[in-house]
Amino acid sequence: MSVSLGTPTMPPRASDLSNLRGDRSFPKNAHDGLNNVTQRRNLTKATTTIRNKRQAVIDEIDDWEALREAGSTTKRHVMAHLPELLEQFEAQVTARGGHVHWARDAVEAGKIITELVQATGEKRVVKIKSMATQEIALNEQLEEAGIFAQETDLAELIVQLGEDKPSHILVPAIHRNRAEIRRIFLNKMDHIDESITSEPAELAEAARVYLRQQFMEAKVAISGANFGIAETGHVTIVESEGNGRMCLTLPETLISVMGIEKILPTFRDYETFLQLLPRSSTGERMNPYTSLWSGVTEGDGPKNFHVVLVDNGRTAAMADELGREALKCIRCSACLNVCPVYERAGGHAYGSTYPGPIGAILTPQLTGIDDSHDPNGYLPYASSLCGRCNEVCPVKIPIVENLIELRHKKVSAHKPKIEAGLMGAMKLTWGSAALWNTATRLVFMGRVLGGFDGKITHLPSFLSGWTNIRDTAVPAKKSFRQWFESPEAQALLAEAREQGLPLNKLSEQKEK
Repeated sequence: MSVSLGTPTMPPRASDLSNLRGDRSFPKNAHDGLNNVTQRRNLTKATTTIRNKRQAVIDEIDDWEALREAGSTTKRHVMAHLPELLEQFEAQVTARGGHVHWARDAVEAGKIITELVQATGEKRVVKIKSMATQEIALNEQLEEAGIFAQETDLAELIVQLGEDKPSHILVPAIHRNRAEIRRIFLNKMDHIDESITSEPAELAEAARVYLRQQFMEAKVAISGANFGIAETGHVTIVESEGNGRMCLTLPETLISVMGIEKILPTFRDYETFLQLLPRSSTGERMNPYTSLWSGVTEGDGPKNFHVVLVDNGRTAAMADELGREALKCIRCSACLNVCPVYERAGGHAYGSTYPGPIGAILTPQLTGIDDSHDPNGYLPYASSLCGRCNEVCPVKIPIVENLIELRHKKVSAHKPKIEAGLMGAMKLTWGSAALWNTATRLVFMGRVLGGFDGKITHLPSFLSGWTNIRDTAVPAKKSFRQWFESPEAQALLAEAREQGLPLNKLSEQKEK
């Protein structure tokens, strides 16, 4: 089929059904995360462990930076040739007995998958962990049609049984500790009792027993995809538990959901990403299970294979240069694990399937920013711009540069009234020497707000947001310009000229 990836004038955005836009802004959600002491402790312990493991396995590789550059270059090539690569992928999958479906948004993807499941007559499906299916709210769409989707990844199972939402790209239940998981299992699993402890081995065994019969009975499985290979038509999954292998081989029907940007040109390109992804995500040299499939084979694996290619705002992101950079993401979560904002606020604060630094740039690119009150309009500000995310990204996404550009676009399109007035006044003041001189002479009046400790503890009105969380020094009695015009300063300047010293050096000598 012929592929059209939107037009430059109005590319399609993600549908409202997507799990890409929360109900509240990041600042409000972040307060909940900051006040959740248990969650903060869990996140700090988990992300620190993953960071250290990642660094250890990366230090073993002499050409890590060359690998990053190779991954980045490959993904840029994909963005430049996406239509033809997708057509090539479809042709290869079809030639091997598979079926390819195209979905413009979450609604269309959900409809396609629901009809495929209904055609089998089944009311239950098993699922492999998938960001794409979470993004399009697939479980909810299937539930509306009377179909139950059983998550089989351990962390996703914890989230599902706890009636919770994922908070991390790689470890969805990272915000939960062992004691919390034990309570969830006790409440939802009939085959265990109070004798179970919070030891990981016991919890894992409880999950294994809970899922084993469902694996054996399942007729339909739904997966995501880490990559699709255009040259061969392969879809690939890398995982750590083996639940994916069970889902991919036992059911009669397999439905794989893949974002259109997940394509790789050739099978050889896969070599690069099999080195980048495990090290960046779990700190492993190689993931325990690597699965590839491309169609159907008589007597081996599923009898029916479907791939659903999902746009859901990706062509809109491709219309922008930095948006194309964001689409290079391979969902490793390395940027989350080093982000001080994510570690303290937690993944739920972002209100999107994609939390952390990558979510702060990818989500607004996929959905657009509707108005000044759109929760996604706050995401580019969910960063200190420290740059750690840039340093660890395995495909060299310029996350900080994306954040700054998105802030610029947000303010340009939806100029905030108060900030716009303040910035306008500052522009006027800085543009006039007379006004600036007058303003600097009035700064000393801020001393009346200071306390005995030399700090301003509370600024009036909306300015209090600054002083409530920061130490603000009391201004000096005189501005530098006022002091420089004084006889003391002029005498010091004359002495400095006479001795041939800079003014600061002369001041240092006098202080000694």
